[in-house]
Order: sequence, then structure tokens, then C-alpha cells
Amino acid sequence: MNYNWNWGIFWDQTPDATGTYFGSLMSGLQVTILLALCAWFIAFVMGSLIGIMRTLPARWAVFVGNAYIEMFRNIPLLVQLFIWFFVVPELLPGDLGIWIKQLRNGPFIAAMLGLGFYMSSRVAAQITAGINALPKGQRMAGTAIGLTTWQTYRYILLPLAYRIIFPPLTSEFLNTIKNTAPALTIGVLELTARARSMQEFSFQVFEAFSAAAAIYLVLSAVVTIGMRILEKRLAIPGFNEGK
Repeated sequence: MNYNWNWGIFWDQTPDATGTYFGSLMSGLQVTILLALCAWFIAFVMGSLIGIMRTLPARWAVFVGNAYIEMFRNIPLLVQLFIWFFVVPELLPGDLGIWIKQLRNGPFIAAMLGLGFYMSSRVAAQITAGINALPKGQRMAGTAIGLTTWQTYRYILLPLAYRIIFPPLTSEFLNTIKNTAPALTIGVLELTARARSMQEFSFQVFEAFSAAAAIYLVLSAVVTIGMRILEKRLAIPGFNEGK
């Protein structure tokens, strides 16, 4: 059976008459970007906290940090999304759990939390690596001038560590964007979900997913170019110069 190509399908009306298929894909792209940004905020904040804990002299902090990373990094993302969406509301007190399940944006919130905590374990490993890559004299210098541990991290270690690990953090942000796709399994209408809906209603499977792939490529290219510009401005001679 021959496949009937129809690249004009993007300008056809969707079955619900809310717009064209192209508009539907753009709506999915907006959700993808918003979900990636919200999840990245969680990943960066939690990843920084856990990454710092793993470099502290306190054994309990290192243990908690390592346990956190092993738990969130070794459970598949799809399983974590299901846990946040289906399991967590059932574990909460009755009225609260019911209220959460009835939230209009419940799937989005669950995906944001699942993806954010999943990626935070990867960010934490990068933060730890960045801090450990600094000369020990940096930490000792902070102590010598009378800074507390928090002040040493705040004013000396973290500003340098973030600049060192900026390139790998760029890769993690790109991974966050790509990892939004499994959110369709819990009802988030992101880009992949919109492409899937398009092919189910129009039967133009190649056009739908070719468009989705092209949009992902363009989005990744824009992020990469922007990050490369920032990377050059933040480069520290002797650490990530020339990369």
C-alpha cells in the first residue's frame, strides 16, 4: 500500500475546530518549553543543594546526598512520573489527595516534579564534580580570612564551580527538554503528545513526527547557540578555556 504524503495537512483544521494542526504543534511546543523551564528550576535548586551536601565534611550530609542521587538517578523517569501522578496523591490525607487529583493542571504539576527531581540527581553530580575540581587552596583561603562554611561556598567555591561546569549543565538542560516527551503518558499535551494526536486523527504519521523532530532540533539548536555564547563569556582560563 502506497503512503499518501500530504504536507499541507498542517494547515487543516483539527477535529475539535480550535485551530490548525500547525497551531496545535505550536501549543505543544509552548507546553514543552514551560515544562522544561519549571523542571529545570527544581533540578538546579535541588541539584545544587544535594551537590553541596556531598562536598561537606559531615558524613551524614554526604550519605544523604549519595542516597538521594542513587534513588532518583536509578529509577526510570517514566516510573517516577507514574509515582508522582498516581501514587503520591493516594498517600496524602483524604481531602488533600482528592483536591490534588482534581486539579486541572495536575498532570503538568506531576510531570514538573517528576522530571525536576529526576534531573536534579544529574545536576547534583555535576555540582559535586565542579566543587571538587577546584584547588583545595580556595577552601582554605576562605577559612583563613575568617569566612564561615556557608560564606566560603557562597562567595568563593560556587561562583567558580558553576562557571567550570557550565558546559555539562548545558547538556543537562537539553536533556531536560528532551525528557519532557514521556509526560504524554500522564496526559500532558506537550509537543510529542500533540504530534501523536495529529497522526491519530489525520493518519499522516510521517508528517506529524517529522514536524515534531524538526521542532525539537530547532529548539535544541537555539538553546545550544545561546549557551555557547554564555559559555565563552563565563569561561575561566585554565579550566574550560577553548572548549
